[in-house]
Amino acid sequence: MTRTSTDATHRLVPSPAGRIHLVEQGTGPLVLLVHGFPESWFSWRHQLPALAAAGYRAVAIDVRGYGRSSRPGDAAAYRMRELVADNAAVVHALGEESAVVVGHDWGAAIAANSVLIKPDVFRAVGLLSVPYAPRGGLRPSDVFARMGGNEEFYVSYFQEPGRAEAEIEPDVRGWLAGFYAAFSADTMPAPKEADPHFVTRGGRLRERFPAGRLPGWLSDDDLDVYAAEFERTGMTGALSLYRNMDRDWEDLADFDGASITQPSLFIGGALDASTTWLADAIKAYPTTLPGLVSSHVLDGCGHWIQQERRDEVNQLLINWLAFATG
Repeated sequence: MTRTSTDATHRLVPSPAGRIHLVEQGTGPLVLLVHGFPESWFSWRHQLPALAAAGYRAVAIDVRGYGRSSRPGDAAAYRMRELVADNAAVVHALGEESAVVVGHDWGAAIAANSVLIKPDVFRAVGLLSVPYAPRGGLRPSDVFARMGGNEEFYVSYFQEPGRAEAEIEPDVRGWLAGFYAAFSADTMPAPKEADPHFVTRGGRLRERFPAGRLPGWLSDDDLDVYAAEFERTGMTGALSLYRNMDRDWEDLADFDGASITQPSLFIGGALDASTTWLADAIKAYPTTLPGLVSSHVLDGCGHWIQQERRDEVNQLLINWLAFATG
């Protein structure tokens, strides 16, 4: 165990993945923070001290396949039920019986499924950027194939093992800079420009990325932290979550149409395609999230919400947690 100058503790705890790396700060009710793609625990660097100061034990993990957590070799090891099992193992390894779980991007999906699959462990859920939409409908790969038209949706592009890795890994830092910029409010392409969620058939995703500057929320030093981790680990673990979406659809059939009844929170960005494409899912919250405490769409905000709008998100989280843990 090591302690940083900001009093945040790094540790490794056992889990079904092998080991999960986490960073914790503060004491009080446990709040588990789950990152998205392509990030790490570091995406919660602004929330850890704020939640700790508000009286919570804030814990940000590296999802299996990322950072210093274990990276199983079997692609099927990255299915949703395994990720939820890791979350529950972290809670118990920290000596707790239950926790509030908050997720961003892929972490939002993991958090939502955590409260569905392990309701005895996770008593409330916060969803950032990606709205909750119950399992159902068509197989995900079929949905994504239809979205592309003459182009290819990025999730479909990520499916073939080795394909995205061949694009990203020769220049991890440059690719991450472009990916973060493509979905940030101050650097994303204008509406009339080519959409970076899609790939020209036979092309590469980075051809749609803006070039020349980093988004305002991301310093060169911050980018170095992200790049160093993926240069060390490679991208396959992170991409494996996308490559299990059809397996997850099959595995979670028992939760078809399921509502989340625990106290919940949603925060999205008005300029984030995850919010606009899933507007109907947000409208359905009275049915799908009957325990919803509050829902917020932040004007002028892109996808990386807890980094783009750190202070506003921190306050919304703290206000909600007072209700969820009261």
